[in-house]
Amino acid sequence: MASDDRERHFNLHTTPEVMAGVYANFATVSHSDYEFTLTFSRVDHEVEADEVPGVVVSRVSLSARAMQELIAAMEDNFSKWQTREGIKRLPETRPDFRNGE
Repeated sequence: MASDDRERHFNLHTTPEVMAGVYANFATVSHSDYEFTLTFSRVDHEVEADEVPGVVVSRVSLSARAMQELIAAMEDNFSKWQTREGIKRLPETRPDFRNGE
């Protein structure tokens, strides 16, 4: 069995501050020949001026392979979220006791 075929489990540790996360309502993606960079910011969308104020809250650089895996994970999770939200919005039906339901 090749080393990439074995199942691996990650045991990651973090601080409570990192675990709390940060809020971002805007993100940009850039890339170089070697990596992708995701920049997360909090911006004030309510400002009507030509220049929107904001602050960068986190910046993450990823290899191309990690970016590809992140995109796949995000697509999978977004699809699951859409399905769950769609189920929440289905109209409730009552059983029709006349038909034995």
